[in-house]
Amino acid sequence: MLSDVYFPRINGVSTSLASFRAQLRQLGHRVTLVVPAYPGLGAHPGPDPQDPDLIRISSRYLVVDPEDRILKPRLIRHSLREAGIERADVIHIHTPFVAHYGGLKLARDWQVPVIETYHTFFEEYLQHYLPWLPAKWLRGLARRISRAQCNAVDRVIAPSTALHRALLEYGIKAPIVRLPTGIDPQAWAGGDGHLFRAERGIAPGREMLVHVSRIAFEKNIGFLLQMLQHLRERRPGVLLLIAGEGPARAALQRQAAQMGLEDNLHWCGYLDRETSLVDCYRAGHAFVFASATETQGLVLLEAMACGLPVVSTARLGTLDILTDTSGAEVAPEEPAVFAERVARVLDDPERQRAMREAHTAWARAWSERLMAEQLLAVYQDLLSQTDAPGTPHTAADRPH
Repeated sequence: MLSDVYFPRINGVSTSLASFRAQLRQLGHRVTLVVPAYPGLGAHPGPDPQDPDLIRISSRYLVVDPEDRILKPRLIRHSLREAGIERADVIHIHTPFVAHYGGLKLARDWQVPVIETYHTFFEEYLQHYLPWLPAKWLRGLARRISRAQCNAVDRVIAPSTALHRALLEYGIKAPIVRLPTGIDPQAWAGGDGHLFRAERGIAPGREMLVHVSRIAFEKNIGFLLQMLQHLRERRPGVLLLIAGEGPARAALQRQAAQMGLEDNLHWCGYLDRETSLVDCYRAGHAFVFASATETQGLVLLEAMACGLPVVSTARLGTLDILTDTSGAEVAPEEPAVFAERVARVLDDPERQRAMREAHTAWARAWSERLMAEQLLAVYQDLLSQTDAPGTPHTAADRPH
């Protein structure tokens, strides 16, 4: 597996990689992961001392997003050789930058099949980072690049039904498999909400909404601030806690100050997924979400697994999660109406109880082991086809 992003950089790609890799290894397979080093965060180049099959290589910053880094391509093969890896059965690419082209080169050199997961809906993403360019032109560029990259591999993984549909509309000819990332509901079964509030000076009885995401413009957090302004009119003491970091935080804090929302907001940065994040979910009265660019929306499942009532818009990848079965309150992208839906949940303890029960049952259906077994079946099907006499080994070998 190759990716231009991984922990300690926190996002959905990192979470998906860790989940699938852990499950595949438990199923008895060796999975080598090539990702960037983050020296400033303690993740240095070379094999991880605790996990030799996690190989970090030197990387450089992305100009448009200083949080991210991309791999140095000339070091990929060199680092694998140093780790004693001369071949793999399958190459699985997870990002469309250096990892994509490095993965294709490995697949050609090793004559093995290559698969790619389309994690990010770049059509709606690029305009937030290149705002000086026309949005229509950027969307066209994203589609052309996506089409070329996906048609260069043997299989494409789409994490949601909506993204699968979008990729077909792009004209992608490579077979596309819909396969979301799963979760481990047991990992979210604990948590101490009282401790979380006490550590951060939040009164035990104060109504608190929770939002967890990277603090980026495409997450639509500005809309949640507008919603909060409406909700505060009827609930002056309500608090919105935003967990995460990212390039939009300073701008959003300025927006909140202009709206006079400082007393109704709590910014707490990134939280440890195994401890304080679980506590955070447990401390809330409801989880709010409004991103329009999610290819899946794992935080919705995490909140549900913790039994936290969810109020969210339903766009793109979140449509698969926010079904009637999930028990979530789906709201339109209208600040006043969204605020009214949140208030309705907060006012109804019986509704909260029913939502918690539906949420926890729904989260159990998204087993990460089941998703990993389905991914393994994709690998095995691909290998069975490439093992057939006369079958080209990779997409790069076939005529287009």
